[in-house]
Amino acid sequence: MPVEPDATTPAAPSRAADPERAWVTEAIRRLEADANRSADTHLHVFPLPRSWGVDLYLKDESVHPTGSLKHRLARSLVLYGLANGDISEGTVLVDATSGSTAISEAYFAAMLGLEFVAVVPRGTTKAKLDLIERAGGRCDLVERAELMYAEAERLGAQPGYHYLDQFGRASVVTDWRGNNNIACSIFEQMAMERHPEPTWIVVGAGTGGTSATIGRYCRYRRTSTRLAVVDPEGSAFLEAWRTRSCEATAPGSRIEGIGRPRVEPSFVPGVIDEMIRVEDAASVAAMRTVERVIGRRVGASTGTNLVGALELAVRMRDAGETGSVVTLICDGGDRYSSTYWDDDWVAAQGWHIAPHLASLEHLLELA
Repeated sequence: MPVEPDATTPAAPSRAADPERAWVTEAIRRLEADANRSADTHLHVFPLPRSWGVDLYLKDESVHPTGSLKHRLARSLVLYGLANGDISEGTVLVDATSGSTAISEAYFAAMLGLEFVAVVPRGTTKAKLDLIERAGGRCDLVERAELMYAEAERLGAQPGYHYLDQFGRASVVTDWRGNNNIACSIFEQMAMERHPEPTWIVVGAGTGGTSATIGRYCRYRRTSTRLAVVDPEGSAFLEAWRTRSCEATAPGSRIEGIGRPRVEPSFVPGVIDEMIRVEDAASVAAMRTVERVIGRRVGASTGTNLVGALELAVRMRDAGETGSVVTLICDGGDRYSSTYWDDDWVAAQGWHIAPHLASLEHLLELA
C-alpha cells in the first residue's frame, strides 16, 4: 500500500518551485514545436538519361526556415545544451562560425529570447554579416579565421555564456540511430521508389556531423548503402580520411560551407566508404546545372555534391549496375548572388567553368 507522506517527508518539487527547469521545459517545447510546424524537406528527382538505369535524388535542405542544412545542426546544438543543463534563461550563446550555422543559431537563440554571438573572421562579406544580424545575432570579428575557435571558447567560458561548439559537437548532438535525423528522413522518403535503399549517399563535410550521422545510421540499420564524402580543393578532410591522420592540414576551401583547413573533431573517417576530390570550377558549373535541370537556384556546395553524385552514377552505369544515388541541396543560391552566381566574381577567382558546363551538358544530354 502507498505510504501517506507525513511532516518529515519532503513534498515532490512542483514546476512552480523550479523556475529554471520550467524555463528549460518551455524552451524545448518551442524548439520541438518549430520542428513540428515544418514538413520534411522535399526529395527532388534529378533526371538522368533513361538508359543509365540509375536514379538520382536531391534532398532539398534549403527549405528550412533558416535556409540551409545547418538548421538541423543548430537546433540539435541548442537542444543538447538545454538537455545538458548548459543553457538556461539569460544564457548568452556563442559559436565560431561565419556561415549558415550562425544564421540558424541566431534564429533559435532569438526564438528563446537569448543573445547569440558569432565569432567571425574580419574578412567575412558584409552580406553574410547582415544575414547573421538580421536573424538576431551579433558578430565579434577576429583578424584571421584560425583565431575564431579560441576566441569563441574564451567568450563561452564566461559566467552566463555557453559555447555551442559546432565543430566539436556536431557528431554527438544528433541521435544517429533515428529520431527523424537526416539519414532516417532519407530512407523513409525513399521507401516507395523503385530502388528504395540507396546505393550511395553523397554529402560534403564542413563540421563532419552530417557524414558522421549518415554513416553511423547506415551501419546501425545494417543497410548496404555506402557513404561518399566530396571534398573541395584546399580541404584537409580527404587527406585525413586517406591516412587516418587527424593531423592533416590544408590551405582551406573556397567553397562555402564545406572543406576545412584542419580536421574538425566531428569528422569521423571510419564511417566513410569513399572520398572524392572536386575542382572548385566544377562545383560552380554543377551548381548552375542544378538550376537548369530542376529549376532550383542553389549554392556551390550543392554543386560539389552533384559532381560527386554524377561520378558515382556514371561508375554504376559503366558497370551495368542499377540503383539510386541521393545527395543534398545544402542551401539556396540567393545568399551567393554576389559571389558564385556573379560571372565577374567567378572569373576573378580564376575559375573557368565553361568547359565543365559543356561536359555536364554532354553527359546529361542537355545540349
